Amino acid sequence: MMGELQELGRAVKQAQYRQHRALDTALSTVGTTLAQWDALRAIGRAPGASARELAAATFQSEQAFGALVGRLTAQGVVERRPGHGRRIEHHLTPAGEGILAAADKIADEVLATCFAALPAADRATLLDLLRRLNAEEAGRTGRVSRPD
Repeated sequence: MMGELQELGRAVKQAQYRQHRALDTALSTVGTTLAQWDALRAIGRAPGASARELAAATFQSEQAFGALVGRLTAQGVVERRPGHGRRIEHHLTPAGEGILAAADKIADEVLATCFAALPAADRATLLDLLRRLNAEEAGRTGRVSRPD
């Protein structure tokens, strides 16, 4: 049983690794990376969110997210604005919205290729199983898992 679980864990990691490499390569054509696109998506989904919220949404430490958003701000695609109290809010600039839209199209194409071997019903089943697994883990640890 343990060998089978290890094989399952490795297969999930291998699929993720292949997907991430394909996304990173394809996203470079619009001048962004997987990590940057993920940050832009998180900000686009939650305009005005804090760095702490966005770090959690992108599976990064606050320090790593801060460094990443600093680069995105320097590129002119993210804007930091004062919020309530010491809170700093994050927003996409028009340039950031443009990159996000282009990157979303590329990601859709890459992910369609990554999952092409699975019929739609199998993809739906896989998504359901992973959602259940992530919900179970979140329930056990008290940590909220990101829905995407």
